[in-house]
Amino acid sequence: MCKKVKDFHCMSIHKSNTIFCVFLIIAMVLQGCHSENENSIALRLDSNLTINTPVVLNIAENLKNDIVLLKTANGITEEVPFQIQGNRLWFITDAGQEGTERSAYTIRKGVRSEPPYDLSQTDTDGNLQITSNERPVLTYRYGMTYPPMGIDTIFRKSGFIHPLCTPGGDTLSRIQPPDHYHHYGLWGPWTRTKIEDRSVDFWNLGESQGTVLFKNFTSKTSGPVFSEFQAHQEHFDLTAKQGKQVAINEYLSVRVWNLRESKNRYLIDYVSTFSSPLPSGILFEAYRYGGGLGMRFTERWHKDNCTVLTSEGKDRQAADGTSARWCMVTGRAANGKGRNGILFLSHPENRSHPEPMRVWPVDGNNGRGDLFFEFCPIRHNPWHIEPQKEYRLKYRLLVFEGELNVDEAEAYWQSFAAQPWAKIVMKEAPNQ
Repeated sequence: MCKKVKDFHCMSIHKSNTIFCVFLIIAMVLQGCHSENENSIALRLDSNLTINTPVVLNIAENLKNDIVLLKTANGITEEVPFQIQGNRLWFITDAGQEGTERSAYTIRKGVRSEPPYDLSQTDTDGNLQITSNERPVLTYRYGMTYPPMGIDTIFRKSGFIHPLCTPGGDTLSRIQPPDHYHHYGLWGPWTRTKIEDRSVDFWNLGESQGTVLFKNFTSKTSGPVFSEFQAHQEHFDLTAKQGKQVAINEYLSVRVWNLRESKNRYLIDYVSTFSSPLPSGILFEAYRYGGGLGMRFTERWHKDNCTVLTSEGKDRQAADGTSARWCMVTGRAANGKGRNGILFLSHPENRSHPEPMRVWPVDGNNGRGDLFFEFCPIRHNPWHIEPQKEYRLKYRLLVFEGELNVDEAEAYWQSFAAQPWAKIVMKEAPNQ
């Protein structure tokens, strides 16, 4: 007979005007348990939570091996992919729908089948590519990329994401456009900085003051729920008296989440952890560009076929220089049918959150209105990076096809701002 089961935890997540609760009731498998009811993880979602989202559960050592996670809803039981990292078990919850039966989750001893929605990585010719169901999601370019023939090789670069694709295969990023050869898909160098009394620009490569390059991978992992890599990137000061020196060590973590039933959407967590080895540190001066996370969008998008909407209701005409929790960028699909886009989310722990943005004006690029977007934490205020002190910026991107409404955008931000957790509480089992 079981002596204890692991039971109840209620967690309230609330930010801004949207409030929702995630109730996680946990009953774990212990030796000698024979009652099926004592081997379940029941999950109830508040009706306001209408998105699929990652949930993390601390898991005991004796439950890490030879287990299956099952979901029962409307009388149908099916296996649910999960992934264990350290002592945490990750899985994707189903969106709660008002008036429908909630899913009940069960952990049992057993052999898992092959997950139906697997993520994988391939590493060839300086490209680390993450795929979902054999379709490219994004590529991290760690090999050196040179500019077109006839362009100064000072514009060469490594350590950036391109191409970044929609679930259906549309490429949304762009590198080395003729108007800005230093633009590299999804990336985030700092622009106006001061090292001692010198100005160093890591963004505008043509200034020959600084650059950011890949050094090595510190980890790689893939599974049915997420695929992740961590890369060490070095920000080089090219103007130091003693020659090229490392001014910033950055450890970039990129995690792609598989949203299971949401086949037209996936999530990317983009986390930059950085520090300066310099004795005096480094000063990031206030400027409209620099750091954070920036993206140059596809040349297919221009002022007539792409839009911007922020959490504060600003459109492309008004968004530049304002601050937001999230910003949605959408444009016409490559086949001309429908739309796709990216929802950019800033974490509440980020500096200057809600975070200032740089959004290119609609009359830029000789009136074409090409699109560049950036969360820019130093837009209005400088930031002194003290020597040997660690700093972190956390972002999440929802890449989607079709339409995404404001309520959904807010729900995605809520689940990013307050990660749903499950806490296991012990209590005496009923007598049998």
